[in-house]
Amino acid sequence: MIDVKLIRENLDALRTALTNRGSDINLDAVLELEGKRRQVLHEAEQLRAEQNRANDEIARLKKNKEDASGAIAAMKEVSQKVKALEEKVRDADNALREAMLIIPNTPDASVPIGPDASANRLERQWGTPPEFSFTPKDHVELGEQLGILDFEAGAKVSGARFTVLRGLGARLERALISFMLDTHINEHGYTEILPPFMVLGASMEGAGQLPKFAEEAFTIKDRDLWLVPTAEVPLTNLHRDEILSGDALPICYAAYTPSFRSEAGSYGKDTRGMLRQHQFDKVELYKFTAPEDSAEELEKLTKNAETILQKLGLAYQVVTLSTGDMGFCAAKTYDIEVWLPGQNTYREISSCSNCTDFQARRANIRFRRDKKPEFVHTLNGSGLAVGRTLIAVIENYQQEDGSVIVPEALRPYMGGLERIAAQT
Repeated sequence: MIDVKLIRENLDALRTALTNRGSDINLDAVLELEGKRRQVLHEAEQLRAEQNRANDEIARLKKNKEDASGAIAAMKEVSQKVKALEEKVRDADNALREAMLIIPNTPDASVPIGPDASANRLERQWGTPPEFSFTPKDHVELGEQLGILDFEAGAKVSGARFTVLRGLGARLERALISFMLDTHINEHGYTEILPPFMVLGASMEGAGQLPKFAEEAFTIKDRDLWLVPTAEVPLTNLHRDEILSGDALPICYAAYTPSFRSEAGSYGKDTRGMLRQHQFDKVELYKFTAPEDSAEELEKLTKNAETILQKLGLAYQVVTLSTGDMGFCAAKTYDIEVWLPGQNTYREISSCSNCTDFQARRANIRFRRDKKPEFVHTLNGSGLAVGRTLIAVIENYQQEDGSVIVPEALRPYMGGLERIAAQT
């Protein structure tokens, strides 16, 4: 949630920023709600002051043993007006909050301006895509021939966009999760968290998922519980309504969770294989930082995610997303895109974002270094999306006979196994 002062004091600049994001939010209507709230709040404060004066007058009359009945009657009338106005204040607060909750974050000045991915800026590339002496297969064909990916069983059990991983496929997924967590914990200094996989609506709202992305999420019928669309949600809310010590920042968490997304409106996109699933595994990196440190911490977090691909020997590139391609909560985002031979292109495997104080305002997460608490900045990024990493390993390390070489970094997690071959 943005600071309401931006609407009052920098309306034109905010309107330009939101236009650059492709947002058509009616800021004049929001400003009108904010004005009504301030007016009602002012009236309520005046009545409370009148109520306090009446109480003082009643106390004085009683102390002097004078008749206070008239003053008491007047005070009761004022009290009723105060209660009525307090209800109006609550209504005005709720109306303004609902309007503010759907306004996206404002882009950082370094973000390229553009309507969509076509305006994204390439920052760097690492590694060289492999060259094959044969026509490379995609992960669907490879996985089925190796007997490690079973798309028919996934559809039979759960419907479209679910996959069963069998044997060495399941072990490879588990190996990737452990490898990623161990790297981030032992080498990058993150604290491992295993959060709940279901969260309250308040947690979804605090992380910026509600109300904007309600149709993208799965919820439990007749319960205020939502399946996590990403570990970012529970990690954000670990410190909801808290004031952290400034000396404790940055706080860095790494967490594995499955992620559940309905992918509403995306049917027809990447429906083949495991690229776009309703359930997928992810290792998430998350940081709470002081505002002046968040830009540098975004660079560090992105490099931490890149390390996984470098250790696996997978070629990738990093792009800065344009204003029109960024996520709702982000002020700046780097996408890491891994090379997939089966598609002959780079595909997103991680988004690393600086959300500035946007989530902190929604979830009321502050820190104290002087007298007055300040909102923290929050950052998040996949370190990495596990299923897409599995796809990249299978496709990049495929051999002409259909087998797959296990990257050296994963072999300790695979019992020393060097190659995945079809079982005869």
